[in-house]
Amino acid sequence: MPRRSSRKAAGKLPDIRAVAAAARVSIATVSRTVNGSPPVSDRLKKRVWQAIKQLNYLPNTHARTLVSGRSRLLGIIVENITNPFFPELIRSFEEIAVAHGYEILVSSTNSDPAVLATCARRMLERKVDGVAVMTFGEEEPVLDQIVHGGIPIVLAEFKLDDPKASTILLDYSTGIHAAIRHLTGLGHRAIGFLAGPHSLHSAITRENDFRSAIAAAGLPLQKKWVIECDHTLKGGVAGFEQLRKLGNRPTAIVCSNDMTAIGVLRAAYAAGLRVPEDLSVVGLDDIDFAAYTLPPLTTIRLSRVELARAAFEALHTQAEDPESPKRKREFLVSTSLVVRGSTAPPPATHPS
Repeated sequence: MPRRSSRKAAGKLPDIRAVAAAARVSIATVSRTVNGSPPVSDRLKKRVWQAIKQLNYLPNTHARTLVSGRSRLLGIIVENITNPFFPELIRSFEEIAVAHGYEILVSSTNSDPAVLATCARRMLERKVDGVAVMTFGEEEPVLDQIVHGGIPIVLAEFKLDDPKASTILLDYSTGIHAAIRHLTGLGHRAIGFLAGPHSLHSAITRENDFRSAIAAAGLPLQKKWVIECDHTLKGGVAGFEQLRKLGNRPTAIVCSNDMTAIGVLRAAYAAGLRVPEDLSVVGLDDIDFAAYTLPPLTTIRLSRVELARAAFEALHTQAEDPESPKRKREFLVSTSLVVRGSTAPPPATHPS
């Protein structure tokens, strides 16, 4: 015989009338409080929110959007959800948004322009109050689509001449220069770079900053040691194999992101090289995994929390007070070096 559930049937969910009765206010006051519509005194708002919490009342978000004209929904479009950097960024963005009474809508382009266009259309259809486009160089095909939708937008490393657009400037230079100083301080003179795909302006910026750091260190740039690959584990393996085939390979490799660097760690192990005794490796991003590789990865930290905070602030200010003369349109997020176990002095047998 089938087992009978011991759970009691759930009671009817409380409605707005029950909240009004519990708070001893009118239904209109509850509605204005939930929708953020003035004027409701602080005393009454406190009673309403206490009743909502006590009754576990769930406001109708669709109705709230119709009343207020605001969805309280922010969109975030990322480049590739399989790269741990982006789930970590999304988590930080959501925590900040929820703390301020917003929900988020997430889309990943998977580096496909057609998917990016679909992502942008979803944002417009859901009438988001703003969208953070964190694709680091793939956003151009749909910018007009988003801007013509009339919603606030924030972009990473891309400036758009529109009053509703904001930009997050990423200072890779500080972290990359620190990494090169760290390596040269250990005695490295042969330093290679696994660059990201040149289709991403962020990858080009990182490569240019590496070239600048090498020049600042007084080292000659070995063009054959600068190799373009994609920002994946496979990209790191492929880039390392190209460097390994060279007669005179570098003693240290700086990578355009952590996924590439972790691919290098894997390829070096397969080739019988010890990290850091035979080869030093530096990543960029400081994803959570970086501290748990063997050895733990020395990397250039790009804080997802700071990036998420800047993106939210740009959208929140524009959504809440678009005419404010104090509204910032540019936000700076810097980088710093985190030294772990994947860097050490070069092997004594390597020619200087």
